[in-house]
Amino acid sequence: MTTEEILRLDPNLVDYLLVAFYFVLVLGIGFAARRSVSSSLDFLLSGRSMPAWITGLAFISANLGAIELIGMVANGAQYGVPTVHYYWLGAIPAMVFLGIVMMPFYYGSQARSVPEFLLKRFNRTTQRVQAVIFAVASILIAGVNLFSLGLVLEALLGWSLYLAIPVAAVVVLGYISLGGLSAAIYTEVLQFFVILALLIPLTVAGLNRVGGWDGLTRAVTEGPSGGADLNAWPGTPLTEIENPFLSVLGIVFGLGFVLSFGYWTTNFAEVQRALSAKSMSAARRTPIIGAFPKALVVLVIVTPGMIAAILVPQISAVKEGGGGGAVDGITYNNALSLLMKELLPNGILGVAIAGLLAAFMAGMAANISSFNTVFTYDIWQDWVRPDRDDRYYLQIGRLVTIIGCVLAIGTAFIASGSANLMDYIQSLFSFFNAPLFAIFILGLFWKRMTGPSAWIGLLSGTTAAVTVDVLVRTGVLEISNQAGSFLGAIAAFVVGVGVAAGVSLVTAPRPDAELVGLVWNLTPKEARVHSTDGDDAGWYRSPAVLASAVLALTVVLYVVTG
Repeated sequence: MTTEEILRLDPNLVDYLLVAFYFVLVLGIGFAARRSVSSSLDFLLSGRSMPAWITGLAFISANLGAIELIGMVANGAQYGVPTVHYYWLGAIPAMVFLGIVMMPFYYGSQARSVPEFLLKRFNRTTQRVQAVIFAVASILIAGVNLFSLGLVLEALLGWSLYLAIPVAAVVVLGYISLGGLSAAIYTEVLQFFVILALLIPLTVAGLNRVGGWDGLTRAVTEGPSGGADLNAWPGTPLTEIENPFLSVLGIVFGLGFVLSFGYWTTNFAEVQRALSAKSMSAARRTPIIGAFPKALVVLVIVTPGMIAAILVPQISAVKEGGGGGAVDGITYNNALSLLMKELLPNGILGVAIAGLLAAFMAGMAANISSFNTVFTYDIWQDWVRPDRDDRYYLQIGRLVTIIGCVLAIGTAFIASGSANLMDYIQSLFSFFNAPLFAIFILGLFWKRMTGPSAWIGLLSGTTAAVTVDVLVRTGVLEISNQAGSFLGAIAAFVVGVGVAAGVSLVTAPRPDAELVGLVWNLTPKEARVHSTDGDDAGWYRSPAVLASAVLALTVVLYVVTG
């Protein structure tokens, strides 16, 4: 049997009808949202009118894309329980920090994007440098999601890669160009539940097949890892750093601090969802509400991966071979689709395929909707064509959405040149997010930091991360690509902070009066406090209470998993 025959699912008419219904439904959301779009702010930021529970679910759904689903199930098969670090240490603290500390500055400054906040805090050059960097990053990451979707549709349904990629791009283009960010957000809420409709039945059916959690742990203990996959710490299989102390250091500082905070607190594809909220309180609650499903969804992502390594013969063969290489054309990246084929009957299979489509489109839509906002406001309006009528910028936003989708089709084929998509995406995060976080955190808490230091530090940090990546890929640094991403992120942060601090000391700072609302110690406490009346009333809507609850939940989950 060929690799293509092994991977191919056998959907029937009911399955295809369910997938078609899903496509019609998301396009219907786009048509419905179109009626509420009358300005560029409506199209690009939903008119800042969304309730917290909607933006919270959209916040996490925007992250639950193709690489997340396929990559983390693959990591579950390869590494087991240590994969939880990407969620509990590599997401929750940063999401809480965004809601409690950073959203009062983002939302309170009335910035429409992350680069625009940099304009307010630093200068126009920093805004433009970051806008260009973010635009490039968004299209590259959207391309990864498109390529991943194309691979799955090619493998599961027999569609040509050259057909699957444009079809998916056209559907995403359809609902975003119609309804803008509102359509993207409402679709992301739907996609979150559709993704769960894939993951939960898969987990339950898999656990039933292996004899429950006890049966799974027994099988893992008897397998090639000897039970190492059941322990989160020190995580040496995940980092591929043999020294336990250095492994923990890499996870805590490289993943838990630099990569995590760099992604969750400065990535506009996520922050945009919070900026669309209808009040400061709702904006602060957005990432914290999203943190609850983020803490729990890992259970139905890692567990299926571990089950696949037991139940699916091809994945078992890859695991027994060690090293994560392909066996007869099958890799860990095929764990999710092969487990679906192994466990899910027709009908449920159609829902599962729709769940995969939802994950891919959620990831791409998040990047395209943030790309069109940054390009329209920070590049076109503030740089290329200022002082035009708002209707003009609304039209530009729609046009840029089309251009973004076309460019994403091109970058999808760039992504096809990567042997490991998870390594590729982590490298992109170290290039683009880690340096920005260095600039943000220094500028937020140090009023002496200057405009020139921001863009010079940003470019220096990016250069450091790219340099580390080249050294790893050429074999000069003999570590894994995944460990290289952690090291690259650390280098980007340290170099970015060091260069920015050095340049700040030899350039003139802005007057304190211009930095009120943009720097922590110059901003009165009352300016960082949100309303507690009306829709924001009630202790259960308190960002501090919700933050404490989700951090406590994370600690409990770590204790339970050991």
